[in-house]
Amino acid sequence: MRKVWIISSVMLLAGCNYFQSEKVPVSAPQALSAKALMYNTKNELVGEIDLKETEKGVELTAVINNLTPGEHGIHLHETGKCEAPTFETAGAHFNPTKKQHGINNPLGPHKGDLPNLEVDETGQVQLNFITADFTLEKGQQTSIFDEDGTSIIIHEKRDDYKTDPSGNSGARIVCGVIE
Repeated sequence: MRKVWIISSVMLLAGCNYFQSEKVPVSAPQALSAKALMYNTKNELVGEIDLKETEKGVELTAVINNLTPGEHGIHLHETGKCEAPTFETAGAHFNPTKKQHGINNPLGPHKGDLPNLEVDETGQVQLNFITADFTLEKGQQTSIFDEDGTSIIIHEKRDDYKTDPSGNSGARIVCGVIE
């Protein structure tokens, strides 16, 4: 009886394959993603930020080390260039819609305005949030992949979320080009 059951099962499975005339490829669209390797003013790698397009917006995840404990502003900047020690080559904030700086500014915010980072006493911060303010999809008005690229800057102080053009967040201390 056991032999009959095993032989029938094998024949049934083989028969299922026999009736399939062509193979159907299975694929799902790959999510758009990017990465920024983050360097301090001494050109030392301090972490990386991963960006991934999701249904809700772009998810940013990171672990950054060797920062001063406390709050720090973080923004997307309009140019994908990070020349130490000042990172001024990154240009102004990413602002394709020509708004003023800050979520608390009635004429804002920039599309590159991000929530402050809270760095722990060991100098490390873990970042994980989603924003619908920009996209990784090329050709869109709010795409960070334009002709001169985009960078991410961490500032020495917290962003006050209202003062134009940069929230009084101080010097640029960490920079990464989004690729």
